[in-house]
Amino acid sequence: MNTSKQISQWRIVAASVCGTSHVKNQQLCQDAHHWQVLANNVLVIAAADGAGSAKLGKVGSMIAVETAIEHLSMQEITNDALANDNVLRYLLTNTMLVARKAIEMEADAGENQPQDLATTLILMIAAPKIVAVAQIGDGVAVGKNSMGHLIALTTPSSGEYINETTFLTSPGAVETAQIKLWREDIVNVGVLTDGLQMLALNMIVGEPHKPFFLPLFEFVANAEDRTLAKEHLQRFLSSEKITQRTDDDLTLVLAAFGNP
Repeated sequence: MNTSKQISQWRIVAASVCGTSHVKNQQLCQDAHHWQVLANNVLVIAAADGAGSAKLGKVGSMIAVETAIEHLSMQEITNDALANDNVLRYLLTNTMLVARKAIEMEADAGENQPQDLATTLILMIAAPKIVAVAQIGDGVAVGKNSMGHLIALTTPSSGEYINETTFLTSPGAVETAQIKLWREDIVNVGVLTDGLQMLALNMIVGEPHKPFFLPLFEFVANAEDRTLAKEHLQRFLSSEKITQRTDDDLTLVLAAFGNP
């Protein structure tokens, strides 16, 4: 009898939707996200939230995520690289610097200041046995292992004052970025911007909220039609259940590793 062995792979569903406050004020969605699956089952994700106070925050967030994923996709992220903590930290740090440089060049070309394109940035490199994350500013990156344990790989980063955060263009932002490596049998990962963090994270203890993540991780694991799944996720993020608790822009990137 012939049997075909199923090859495990990533399933990804992601969406960014405009917050109700921005819709009301006829403003653009300041969030952006981008992802790509590279060789060796390496998933790279970027999510960003342009500063509401920055006149070109949307431009900054889009440049940040697109530049970051393009840069990571050109790197040779081998099994040896994934096994080396220093290499992963370098990859993440260098990618943040490349994204910041792209923003600075765009600002200079348009005769603007880099802070006019201010944005947060979360980067993730995920493989079946490792998740590496870097974060500047608010938002959360989460992982789940094969035992069902959820972990907040990063926590929202606040500044000295309430509602203040650090941006990619802030002085010393890359040097002080959160970088976390988690070596486990990875089943799920998730990245979200700050519009969802109060719903997704128990802020008191800094732990992921299981009733939020577990159904969503199950959803992405069973998502066979990517287009339809994205539509479902967009409807979820725009639903009254969510919008009655937050009026901010929302980005959610979900991924599951398993059989196709």
